[in-house]
Amino acid sequence: QGIGGCLAVGAAIAALTQRAKPMALSRILARPGAAAAAAVLGVSVHGAARCEEKDPPHPPRYPFWIKSIFHAHEIPSVRRGYEVYRQVCATCHSMNQLHFRHLVHMLYPEKRVKEIAATFDVVDGPNDEGEMFTRPGIPVDAFPSPYPNEEAARYANGGALPPDLSVYTTAKHEGLDYIFALLLGYRDPPAGISVRAGLYYNPYYPGGLIAMPPPLHSDGLVDYEDGTPCTKSQMAKDVVNFLCWASEPAHDERKLMGLKAMSACMVGTALCGVWYRSMWIGYKTRRIDFTK
Repeated sequence: QGIGGCLAVGAAIAALTQRAKPMALSRILARPGAAAAAAVLGVSVHGAARCEEKDPPHPPRYPFWIKSIFHAHEIPSVRRGYEVYRQVCATCHSMNQLHFRHLVHMLYPEKRVKEIAATFDVVDGPNDEGEMFTRPGIPVDAFPSPYPNEEAARYANGGALPPDLSVYTTAKHEGLDYIFALLLGYRDPPAGISVRAGLYYNPYYPGGLIAMPPPLHSDGLVDYEDGTPCTKSQMAKDVVNFLCWASEPAHDERKLMGLKAMSACMVGTALCGVWYRSMWIGYKTRRIDFTK
């Protein structure tokens, strides 16, 4: 190949090494004479070593129904997810941006929502005597918080603050997959990792150690009204769907409006194309002869 060819291949190898493109580097090294040039320049034939280990690892991409552009919320699953939140998650996590009235005609009829709200005691006031009092909840009340303030929440959870779940699926990257993997990702720590008291090992949480105990530690934690088998994976799926609905209650209307707008744009584009062709076809196919 000659010295000039070796130097050219060597320069290309060095440039690709600096830009960390091992696939392109392997293609160049496959050329005749490239191995000798790489040996002269001291470039490794196997390319730069890369570490694919991530902390935390990316959760698997689960086939949730709502991910499709043509699909809406699974309301039966969302309704079951609210039961999981109310009986399991609400002991530590708040949803301050959600009110009982949001459930009306979305998950439950108005009468059922009033019954659910009445099971909670809400502090209201002041009354005529200037004192606060406790009354049964009504649909306009927000979901009650499990702790009166942030300091009480940290004290009850060993210094960790349980996050508010109102918009948690949109606040986290790949929120649906992350929450589902986190709920079912609890396991024994691998060898060499020490876990102090009050922490639990979960590879999908940053650092691998989380202060939240496994919330779905066994099957049958919730009695579903529709008779669905209450397994850990079923509860995780349902509560994730409920949190997704809580983050975007108008998701279905927004997606439907978007599909209508896209359909109108496609029809308008077709009509404009037909009009343009019929308007200009006479000019573009006209023949003009110049005679003396």
